Amino acid sequence: QAKQIGSNRYHMFDVSLHEETRAGHQTLERIRIAMLQGELCLYYQPKVNLRSGQVIGFEALIRWQHPQDGLVLPPDFLPLIEQSELIVEIGEWVIDQALQQIEQWAEQGMALPVSVNIAAPHFKNDVFFDRLNTLLAQHITVPPRLLEIEIVESAALGDVAEVGKVIATCQGLGVTFSLDDFGTGYSSLNYLRRLPVDTLKIDQSFVRDMLDDEEDLALVEAVISLARLFGREVIAEGVETADHGVLLMRLGCDIAQGYGIAYPMPAAEVVAWVQHYQPEPQWKLWSDLKWELCDLPLLVA
Repeated sequence: QAKQIGSNRYHMFDVSLHEETRAGHQTLERIRIAMLQGELCLYYQPKVNLRSGQVIGFEALIRWQHPQDGLVLPPDFLPLIEQSELIVEIGEWVIDQALQQIEQWAEQGMALPVSVNIAAPHFKNDVFFDRLNTLLAQHITVPPRLLEIEIVESAALGDVAEVGKVIATCQGLGVTFSLDDFGTGYSSLNYLRRLPVDTLKIDQSFVRDMLDDEEDLALVEAVISLARLFGREVIAEGVETADHGVLLMRLGCDIAQGYGIAYPMPAAEVVAWVQHYQPEPQWKLWSDLKWELCDLPLLVA
């Protein structure tokens, strides 16, 4: 620690910090073993077109099927590994698993895009394009357009231009990109101008409260307007009720995901879910109608 802070100084040894650090290293190694032993898995959350009622894709979300603790959700183990090299290994594993799943679903007659979340360290890795190209080559039957890579705004911190080049190069392979949790971090027109992403994802914290919070409603409408202005697609996370879907259609956002549509599910349940999916009747009722924003209080009521 003294060396990291600078020369000509000392630093007192902290036993508790040492134990915490050692425990962290042990947990990282345990997660690595979990990946190698098949304890990690992907759950899939549907994305639907509210207006047409069609299922248009899935987002792959990592889970840890722990032998003793059961199903462990990402907040309980991802933050620890996001600042380590292990996050790059796991990111590549997720891409590979998603491509395998796309292949399996295609054999069952279902060809739908799958999006995967990739952490910022990947974009500081010079070999990301090469590794992505290699993974796509290992799944030659999968059209690259069926793979979407989601990144958060923080991935571009420090060098937006360089990250933009990486995205553009990978898009040359046929994959698409989306900017996740848009509006929560460092959003600016500069991001939209210099990052050639295909889609903006409106963060669920805005969507979830937009029926009651005027500021969240204004933010959702602003993101949708920005997406339209810059020629980007837009998708809303956090749709929990029928009213959320109705309002999103009114604002011009037709693609959504959230617990009001479906919770993330194991891959084995996806095909049956798609076959039996019934859109919310209220969305069909409003899908062909136009209204003004001043009508919103009456519509919500």
